[in-house]
Amino acid sequence: MKIMVTGADGYIGRGVVQELLDEGHQVIAMGLSSCGIVDENLLEYIGNVFEFDFGLLHDMPDVLLHLAWRDGFSHNAISHLEDLPKHYTFIKAALEAGMKRIAVMGTMHEVGYHEGAVDELTPCHPTTPYGVAKNALRELTTELCRQHKAKMQWLRGFYLVSNDGRGDSIFAKLVIAEREGKREFPFTTGKTKYDFLPYNEFCKQVAAVVSQNAITGIINICSGTPVALGAYIEQFIKDNGFAIKLAYGKYPDRPYDSPAIWGDNTKIQAILDAESDNV
Repeated sequence: MKIMVTGADGYIGRGVVQELLDEGHQVIAMGLSSCGIVDENLLEYIGNVFEFDFGLLHDMPDVLLHLAWRDGFSHNAISHLEDLPKHYTFIKAALEAGMKRIAVMGTMHEVGYHEGAVDELTPCHPTTPYGVAKNALRELTTELCRQHKAKMQWLRGFYLVSNDGRGDSIFAKLVIAEREGKREFPFTTGKTKYDFLPYNEFCKQVAAVVSQNAITGIINICSGTPVALGAYIEQFIKDNGFAIKLAYGKYPDRPYDSPAIWGDNTKIQAILDAESDNV
């Protein structure tokens, strides 16, 4: 396939672009800077994606994978609401130019407070600007695709885990603290349960979704298994041979976090199973 990827220079984007190229797809990578990958099947557009002119394309890609999003780790940043019209206008322009399938990276934060498994029918009541903006874009994109008779895939991402220190997640902060030689890492109670997915597996799932068009709608990028945050990070520390220790109770649990929330992995597992059958 020919796949257009926005945010290709971002935390998730680089891994997804590499995964798509490894699978033999042609990729148009879009970002404010280069994604740093050299491949004969890669074409880069460096600039503001919101200013991209789809009329420049000689032929329309099979799918637009929209990953671009700023301040993703700052859930209360006002930029999420400020940028929402830009994301809407960009997706609308792609559809008006003839794009037949739109895939967008969502987040479990669009669900809001919820205890238990999350599937495509779970009601959404987001409480942060990040969650509100993502949820609004999901609803707007759904309607735009309906109007243009295009397929839509909403990739609802759960917790991404990496040990490279990139990004601003708790795992990145832990890696940096270890590199700085700190003995303790201030922590919450660690009792809340989440759905964790290692970076490479996360990128593999995203690539698998956009590499097929049979399964659409909301698709959870997840493991399907809830694990206590403290237990997961203790194992993360052990697996990476870190010396740092968790200082439990230094921070309160965030009031808008659910005691236990995880993704229903039925749809993503069906996609991965079909991919395995075709290999």
